[in-house]
Amino acid sequence: MNIIEENFTTKKTKDKKILPKIILAIIILVIIAIIAIIATIAYIENSTLKVYVDGQIQTKLKDMFVFEEETTYVPIRDIASYLGYQSYNGDYAEKSEEKNKCYIQNENEIANFVLNSDKIYKLETTESKADYKYFYSKQPVKAINGKLYVSTDGMEKAFNVSYIYNEDKNRIDIYTMPYLINSYQSFVLGENYSKINQEFNNNKAIFDSRLVVEKGDSDKELGVIDLDGNVIIEPKYEDIQYIPETGDYFVTSDGKVGVISKNGERKVQILYDSLKLMDMDAGLYVAEREKKYGIIDVKGNVKVYVENDEIGIDIEKFEKNDIRSKYLLIDNLIPVRKDKLWGLVNKNGKQIVDFKYDSFGYVANNNKDALNLLLIPNYNVIVTCKDKKYGLINSAGEEIFPTRADDIYLSIESGKRYYYLNYNNKKNDVEDWLDSIGVKATVDNSQTTSTNKSTNETKNETKKQKNEDNEEE
Repeated sequence: MNIIEENFTTKKTKDKKILPKIILAIIILVIIAIIAIIATIAYIENSTLKVYVDGQIQTKLKDMFVFEEETTYVPIRDIASYLGYQSYNGDYAEKSEEKNKCYIQNENEIANFVLNSDKIYKLETTESKADYKYFYSKQPVKAINGKLYVSTDGMEKAFNVSYIYNEDKNRIDIYTMPYLINSYQSFVLGENYSKINQEFNNNKAIFDSRLVVEKGDSDKELGVIDLDGNVIIEPKYEDIQYIPETGDYFVTSDGKVGVISKNGERKVQILYDSLKLMDMDAGLYVAEREKKYGIIDVKGNVKVYVENDEIGIDIEKFEKNDIRSKYLLIDNLIPVRKDKLWGLVNKNGKQIVDFKYDSFGYVANNNKDALNLLLIPNYNVIVTCKDKKYGLINSAGEEIFPTRADDIYLSIESGKRYYYLNYNNKKNDVEDWLDSIGVKATVDNSQTTSTNKSTNETKNETKKQKNEDNEEE
């Protein structure tokens, strides 16, 4: 073998040794590249927010959520259709198109939202407009890019959904109430109950980890269990109504109603013909027995004896007054009727105004420009009526205008609200007059257009009338 052949053979041998190393290096590089690609995809996947509704991914929702420090917000109207609701601008009661308000609606319920307010009113579609309930979100409704947003805790209560955010997986799961109820049907059957009670309000108990269930074939054996099957309320009641505002339950036995807590403790004895939550913040119920009415607190303590003919007034007559409760006027006074006359008590049951008025509020008759009026909200003033004459009292029950006016009414002119008082053939602007006698507005009226009237004349007439009343007495 010559030198050339020897060199060639040596080179060939070296190449054979290098080639596997090159192939191995290429394989390693490919594997590294694949791992890098997988890692990149995983990173991108994990860094991209994923939103699921009832277990189904909703790609369009991921851009709706706004994260601000510890609070997450969602656009109310944009998300509504994904959660089974229709949405509208304005207020449900007034059917307006105001951009600073909106409401959502399904076949069972309406929820109203107002910019900068953390108080969200709800109304069941089967109830009258006098039966609004409310709850609070942790943060007020805010505007972002011209849309109204609510915090996710507010979304849960308004839309009756469960919201879960997994930060590690960057994943949001939203579960609607019908989905949750349906998912527990087989569990309930396994616990030897016939079914979950399908009353709309009762289904809300699932967000308190409770289920209102029925035993046997009769719908007269209702009880409450937790999501582990533990009995909270024995299935022996004719009716059970969950109270979302308190987490308690109205229970009915032998036609009488009481209250049992979510822990199964009896809070109000089963003594009444009916009970109704008057106000969540006040913690009061209207109690009825033998067609007489009183007030008790959430612990069953009597605040007003069950001896009155009526509690609360028909606020549907005053739809333009934006009143949400038939029971509480200016947040403290409760209208009570006894022996055909009306008075006012406060939330502690103390009589603030004696039974002396025929009614509260002005109901328009022949005046085409007049609208019914119960309250002058910026001043916390109530309209009174006696012998077809009208007056004004303040939140302390003090009479600031005697029941001598011919009319005290609301007028809406070019979208502005005006309050007028007709007395001795003179038309006076009520807000101007209240300002003139030193009654302070609870909100700034500087941006509200008001007609200039002769307030001094009204003030003098009031003083004169009070003197006349004193002389009569």
